[in-house]
Amino acid sequence: MNGARGARGASTSLTWAKLREVKCDELEGAADGWGKAGNRADAARDRIDKQLLNGLRETQQGEAAEAAVLRLRRLALNFQYVYTECGLLRTALNSLAHEMKAQQQALQDALDDAAALKFTVHADGSVTYPEAGEGLIDGAPLPGGTASGVIRPGFQAPSGLVAPNPNAAKAQDIADRVVQAVRAAAEADWRYAGILRKLKAEEGLRVPDTMWTDAAADAASVRNAAGGYLKAAIPYDATPSERKAWWAGLTDEQREEYLAVYPDQIGNLDGIPALVRDAANRDNLRLLIGALDGRDDEMAVTQLAALREIDRQLQAVPKAGDPPMYLLGIGDEGNGRAIVSYGNPDTSRNVAAYVPGLNTSLDEEFAKGDLKRAFDTAKGARYHDSSSAAIVWLGHDAPQSPDGFSSLAVSADGSAAKGGDAFNGFMGGLAATNGNEDPHLTAIGHSYGSRTVGAAAQQAGGIPGVDDIVLVGSPGVGVDRAEDLGVGKEHVFVGAAQNDVVTRVPSKQQSLLGAVEHVIAGPVAAYVAGDIADRGDDDLWFGRDPASEAFGAKRFPVDDGPPVVGRRGLSVDAHSQYFDPVRDSQSANSIALIASGNSQKVKMEDPR
Repeated sequence: MNGARGARGASTSLTWAKLREVKCDELEGAADGWGKAGNRADAARDRIDKQLLNGLRETQQGEAAEAAVLRLRRLALNFQYVYTECGLLRTALNSLAHEMKAQQQALQDALDDAAALKFTVHADGSVTYPEAGEGLIDGAPLPGGTASGVIRPGFQAPSGLVAPNPNAAKAQDIADRVVQAVRAAAEADWRYAGILRKLKAEEGLRVPDTMWTDAAADAASVRNAAGGYLKAAIPYDATPSERKAWWAGLTDEQREEYLAVYPDQIGNLDGIPALVRDAANRDNLRLLIGALDGRDDEMAVTQLAALREIDRQLQAVPKAGDPPMYLLGIGDEGNGRAIVSYGNPDTSRNVAAYVPGLNTSLDEEFAKGDLKRAFDTAKGARYHDSSSAAIVWLGHDAPQSPDGFSSLAVSADGSAAKGGDAFNGFMGGLAATNGNEDPHLTAIGHSYGSRTVGAAAQQAGGIPGVDDIVLVGSPGVGVDRAEDLGVGKEHVFVGAAQNDVVTRVPSKQQSLLGAVEHVIAGPVAAYVAGDIADRGDDDLWFGRDPASEAFGAKRFPVDDGPPVVGRRGLSVDAHSQYFDPVRDSQSANSIALIASGNSQKVKMEDPR
């Protein structure tokens, strides 16, 4: 059989005899060859990234060195493209072989049934059967005949009052199964021929962005075709521990195929080891950039800028002492997804995961600002314990409310619940893949992110594996007592700046924003209304103030931050400096101490 036949006419030229003789082992052998070629490309890319680039930057400086770095980066990107395309070819051929084997088996079962009944299967797929049964009038045996297969059985005309030969229905069933197997195999042959024809690169050594756009389309085509071959086996409904076991139980060849065709699925699957997720997501990052490049809608342009910034940071060589960067999740669904770790979360004894707040989405601000917060936390934690990692987690759609909490609908609580569920799945994955006997995990919520952490903590069993919870710039967490967060109130830590407007947002019931919003919009209005209506009260927008005495958490000192109303006008900067070791070293160091498992060293201050 011509494995890459490209004509629709394949459905008419294929016969059951040809189908039976298809050598699926040759298709699988070709797939293995492409797999080996892809592995060599991947090894070359890895050598460039880990040896040549690092060595060049450590030993050479100047314009010539920078030019060499750019050329090596381009070469590494070329090898990445080769790896991706070879992986797609491999899976397309293996999936074709898989479908052909299934139809060969269906055909053989039909032929075996025909042989057992002493029926004759002709070259055109029709089936001749002998006389059998008795006539209604004379009792004589009913004559035999020939049944021709139909693609959609069940539409034959009824036989009326004529008693049927009992062999007729059996022969018809066999003929139908033969023709259906041949037709399904022919359609698979035609479908994969089209896919394989598209899996080709432009001439030359350069891989422009347009080729990554094509690669994204190629990947989508192979995924659609290979769904029954690979995707159906991915354990989406399993626990993180079960997913970890599933991945460990795959052969090397199976893992390579999943990474080549479904990097988006494997890279975002909680319970898969961090190194695997990082490799998958780096490949998927290139495909996402290719898919979004050239689109001019606002969402695509925004997300593309963020993806390019994340890619830039991934390509940069870490400075001495800086934690390495791991891409644990990436995607363009909803408002975008990105999970970045500084330090390996599977080998570090201490792992902290930070959930950002309101209006967070996959944009350039996130890629620069929120990633830096995780980086600063990791670097600070590693100062106290070198076996530490910190993560920024954008694994759900945070509410988008340009005017601040004042315009948030009741749906914000529902968003927190969905986010909390997703965050628990992620933390469960960290707990499952971490190789330490008793790792120390910390959940950090900033702004509305603290509400998401609170929702996660309220689920049955709390946040998997988490020992400490840090809440900064919080408008409330959905509970009124620290002890309701599932880790014990002595393990709940709060930072609230004096001039942070979000930590002053009054409760929905007490808010007087109706009149004030006409003058001052957003969280500043809430702050002003809070000073008027909530003075001396400890209720915030999402429950009791976590920094209050009644809440019962431990409060660490932070800088007051710039005043809300100053000589330069209105400012909400006090809400965004908790993680910054320059603007608020007290807060940043306290967070680092907690994240590194040294909370006993954190200085505390009185609650509000």
